[in-house]
Amino acid sequence: MGSSYAHKIIISVGGSLIVPNGGIGIEFLKKLNNFVRQKLAEDETRQFFLVAGGGRTTRHYQEAARAVAGEIADEDIDWLGIHATRLNGHLLRTIFRDIANPAIIENYDIIRKVTEPVVVAAGWKPGWSTDFDSVQLCEDYGAREVINLSNIEKAYDKDPKKFPDAKPIDKINWAEFRKIVGDKWTPGMNAPFDPIAAKKAEELGIKVVILDGNNFDNIENYFEDKGFVGTVIE
Repeated sequence: MGSSYAHKIIISVGGSLIVPNGGIGIEFLKKLNNFVRQKLAEDETRQFFLVAGGGRTTRHYQEAARAVAGEIADEDIDWLGIHATRLNGHLLRTIFRDIANPAIIENYDIIRKVTEPVVVAAGWKPGWSTDFDSVQLCEDYGAREVINLSNIEKAYDKDPKKFPDAKPIDKINWAEFRKIVGDKWTPGMNAPFDPIAAKKAEELGIKVVILDGNNFDNIENYFEDKGFVGTVIE
């Protein structure tokens, strides 16, 4: 029955949206809830995969571990992030409980039959971020693009927080984008799309669209093939 969904939509939901600095992003979650349900009502051939990021929860736990124990192994830092994504994933699954698959995808070695219109996924294992998991879902379930929602409008050619002359990117190919982000993943890395994920997306020919997750009018424009603000990588 799962194959009856002609349009599989993978949305990487940035942890910065689910858990911004001041606590849980309830207003964002309300908008996401309404948006997904509206899109499903408009077209029953859609199936949404929502991949939860870790957000500030990740940072709080990582900082606490370092404050108490000093130097922490990268693997342990990653595991704290992974469990933060799983907690956020449970929050998403609870919100969509009536229409979501009851199990969160946490093990990408197993391809499950998912017949519900909403499927929630979270972090897997150390070495990459939920960006990689989003690309893995494309491979496993036959999707061709990832919509990456975060707290930025576009990707930049370098970190705009450090470089005032950083330029926003409207469209870029994977080879050029990978020159910007490099090849190495480090836990807690703040790249617009993680390097390991970028490599796999290029290999699979996956398109990634980076959009501001707080601007649902703009997200709607993207869905309706209207003019939108964001970065397209393909």
